[in-house]
Amino acid sequence: MNADEQTHLLDNLQSLLEEQIETARRGDFRRVDVLTEQVGRVVEKIVKIKSFGQPEFAGQREHLTRSFKKLELMLAAKKASVGRQLRQIRHVRKTLKTYRTNGSFRLRV
Repeated sequence: MNADEQTHLLDNLQSLLEEQIETARRGDFRRVDVLTEQVGRVVEKIVKIKSFGQPEFAGQREHLTRSFKKLELMLAAKKASVGRQLRQIRHVRKTLKTYRTNGSFRLRV
């Protein structure tokens, strides 16, 4: 594979990562998941080539690394947010169950 084809693969990966980041920013995590499959296929191709360790690709590797880290941080933040929401829901459910069990919870209509 020549350098142009290798550069094209890296550019494709960068485009997919940027789309994932923008999609995550909009909160469409189903689409992020679909894009993850596409990213995986491109990464597999890149790994097979093994020539991306060469110095001429250093700039692209650094840019890709920053993009991966940015996406990772965004997903980690969303995961933490969802975790907090789940804990709040569990707390409310536990409180409602306690009221129901003690008979002190009456729903007025």
